[in-house]
Amino acid sequence: MSAPFLLDHLHRAGLDDAVAVEPATGGLAALAGIATRRDGPPVFVKAFAAPPADDVFAAEAEGLAALRDLGGVPVPEVILTGRDVLVLSMLRPRPASEAFWERFAHVLARLHLGTTHPRFGWHQDNWLGRRRQSNAWTDDGFAFFAQHRLLRWLGEPRVDAALDQADRAALERLCDRLPDLLPARPACLTHGDLWAQNVLATSDGEPALIDPAVSYTWGEVDVAHMWSTAPPPEAARFFEVYADLTALDADWRTRMPIIQLRQHLAVLAQFDDDWGAAAQIRTTLAPFRTRPGP
Repeated sequence: MSAPFLLDHLHRAGLDDAVAVEPATGGLAALAGIATRRDGPPVFVKAFAAPPADDVFAAEAEGLAALRDLGGVPVPEVILTGRDVLVLSMLRPRPASEAFWERFAHVLARLHLGTTHPRFGWHQDNWLGRRRQSNAWTDDGFAFFAQHRLLRWLGEPRVDAALDQADRAALERLCDRLPDLLPARPACLTHGDLWAQNVLATSDGEPALIDPAVSYTWGEVDVAHMWSTAPPPEAARFFEVYADLTALDADWRTRMPIIQLRQHLAVLAQFDDDWGAAAQIRTTLAPFRTRPGP
């Protein structure tokens, strides 16, 4: 069903020379495919059967532009943006090499080090999958992360069904203790949905990114997402090189489960199959389930 659906959306959006669409795999929120054109190169197309809002693809296109213009990150060209469809230039699959991932460490470090910002947030809300990402400007990074990246998910029906009262209380205690658990870091421009599926390559084999949910927050939000989502074996050096370039302290690995709570909660909120997110959340919250004594 996805190929005819996507082809119809392309035609309705004015890309009349699209003649066929081959469905693509990997995305979780939208339908996607590669469209063959009669009068031009193939393009990547994505669409929602029922868009969650009118601005989903406009926000994604803006995020791609921000990564390119502010952070110098290679991204696909936005060919067409509409309420129901987004059309991008084609990228290549990334090579399965350590050298590629080492180059990507330099790309991500440059993004994070070169875009520091005095406040946390973004000039407007955008989207993480099918849920709106709250980006209200906040001066304090711990308050921003607690309110807009963790507690924001309480009240979502799937989250409330999966987490009991003790879990929710533990999450609130963890949020209260964030200044003790995490080091103070400046805000910087982050991709916001950085797992290996969103790392591709340009035509000359350089790292490129897709599917952003940008905001100014801690750079370790991007690192935690990559660390926690089964990166390929050849990505091992990525973490070492990034840590060296950004002067991460030796304890950064111990922080990853706490920072990745944000993504686990987002997955739990959106999908019937949570791929173990609920179990990961409970494991991370376990030390906070009991209120500490005097």
